[in-house]
Amino acid sequence: MSKIRYFIKQSWLLILSSFCFGLLLAIANAAWYPRILQNEKEKLNKLIVGLVSDANDFQIVIEDVNIPGERGKIIKTDIYKVRNAEGKTAGFAFVGIGSGFADKIKLVITIDSKCEKFLGFDVLSSNETPGFGDKIKEKEFRTQFKGIVAGNLEIIKAGEAKNGKVMAISGATVSSESVVKIFNIYIDKITQKIQEAGLD
Repeated sequence: MSKIRYFIKQSWLLILSSFCFGLLLAIANAAWYPRILQNEKEKLNKLIVGLVSDANDFQIVIEDVNIPGERGKIIKTDIYKVRNAEGKTAGFAFVGIGSGFADKIKLVITIDSKCEKFLGFDVLSSNETPGFGDKIKEKEFRTQFKGIVAGNLEIIKAGEAKNGKVMAISGATVSSESVVKIFNIYIDKITQKIQEAGLD
C-alpha cells in the first residue's frame, strides 16, 4: 500500500470532520456578520459621543481615507465631524486599526477641532490577553492620551509621561506599543485631510 493511500485510510475521518466544522463556521459567520457590524456601529456611536466633550451629534465628512499601514498595506477609514448643541465643531473622530499582541486592535481616536490635541481614545474591539494586554481599555492608560499634542507619540517604560511620551502598561508593553503605533500611523494623514478639506 502506498504512503498516500495509507495516510488517507488512516485520516479520512479527521479530514471529513475538519471540512464539516470549517463549513459550519463559515455559515455561522455569514449569518451573524450583519449583526456583528450593527453592534460595532452602535458601539462606535456611543464611544464618539463619550470621548468628545459637548458632543451633540456627528457625521462622516470624509470617506475612505487611505492610510499606509503595515507592510505597505492600505487601510481605509472615515473621518467623523463632531458638533456641539450650537452646531459648532467640537472635534473629529476616526477608527484606527493595527496589529496587537494577539490579534487586530480597533481604536476610536478623537482630536480637537483645530487638530492640535488628542481628546482621547477608546477600544472598539480587541482580543488582547486578559489581565495584561486588555489593560489598554482601562482608564489609567487611556487618560494619558487626553490633551496630548496631536503628533507622533513615543512609548516609554520609565520616566514621566509628558511631551508626547506615553507610559507603557507593565507586563503589556507590546499592546501599549501597538496603541501608540496606531496613533502614529494615522494622525498625520488624518489631520492633512481635515485641513485640506477646510473643515472647522
